[in-house]
Amino acid sequence: MSFDPNGVGIANGNIFGFPIRENDADIVIIPVPWDATASYGKGTSRGPEVILEASTQLDFYHPKLPRAYETKVFMTPISREWISLNDQLCSKAVDYIAFLEDGGQLTDNTFFQEVVQEIGDAQNALKNHLRERATALLNEGKIVAVLGGEHSTPLGLIQALNDRNEPFGILQIDAHADLRDAYEDFDQSHASIMFNVLKHCKNVQRLVQVGIRDIASSEVDLIQENKGRVRTFFDWELKEEQFNGKTWAEQVKEIISNLPEKVYVSFDIDGLVPELCPNTGTPVAGGFRLEEIAYLLFELVHSGRKIIGFDLNEVAPAESGDWDANVGARALWHLVCMAEKSRRTHEK
Repeated sequence: MSFDPNGVGIANGNIFGFPIRENDADIVIIPVPWDATASYGKGTSRGPEVILEASTQLDFYHPKLPRAYETKVFMTPISREWISLNDQLCSKAVDYIAFLEDGGQLTDNTFFQEVVQEIGDAQNALKNHLRERATALLNEGKIVAVLGGEHSTPLGLIQALNDRNEPFGILQIDAHADLRDAYEDFDQSHASIMFNVLKHCKNVQRLVQVGIRDIASSEVDLIQENKGRVRTFFDWELKEEQFNGKTWAEQVKEIISNLPEKVYVSFDIDGLVPELCPNTGTPVAGGFRLEEIAYLLFELVHSGRKIIGFDLNEVAPAESGDWDANVGARALWHLVCMAEKSRRTHEK
């Protein structure tokens, strides 16, 4: 089937409406509709489907990638079973978090102990399934990505990359450090993804965090304890340097210099300024414009580093309107084009 990059977007079930099947794809995106541990705002489980819907409204010229519309990218079907299970568990999680906010103690409540266990068991099954699925795709030579959902969702993919016993780094774009241990008693909380990566993924040489601006003291302590493995570019430090005349281009060069040859990119949409993602689960004042992140991504590729995978998380739709989905689809397009440019470069 041919694709007209100048025509009307076709809702054919695939991301961007591209006429690509999984077997033919170079990049495979796995949607994970999960937000059971989200502690503030719910709704990111619907991120994959609203991004899919919005993706066909984009134009497919990209200034950094010639013939970007020829990119062979495929998104696997969104699991209705996981959406249904997530909705059931979210209802229980909301009651549990309200219990904690009222001063309740988990050790004193057997009902909520069972809720935490039930959510943990489901999340382990989700992670293990993703790990197996990603491993199979990686063995076929494909670049694998995750579209969440909350930020806990890509752990299985990162573990699959770790299983290949090749050292790599992670570039994390985020408002939060996500270095908490078992936040609200959830071992795989959205606030614990990078804690779990550091703990379980020994082949992650370096975690480089960019835009962090909402962080707990315990997370700062962990960063200090892991100097050499974790490098955090706090939003307030980046802005202060800019106020004193340092350019974003200079800062990007320094950020990239901390990353090894192979890089996985983890993009939490709340790394952007809140007006670009007003309905994300945990918005924070400050952050980046999407153009700034696109510059960072393509400078990363230009540096010669190889993109081995990526994720986009925490996009949540509004009750009306599609602004969050529109921005999320454009962020995903930048990530896909980044990965494709890297693939083409390293294929030569």
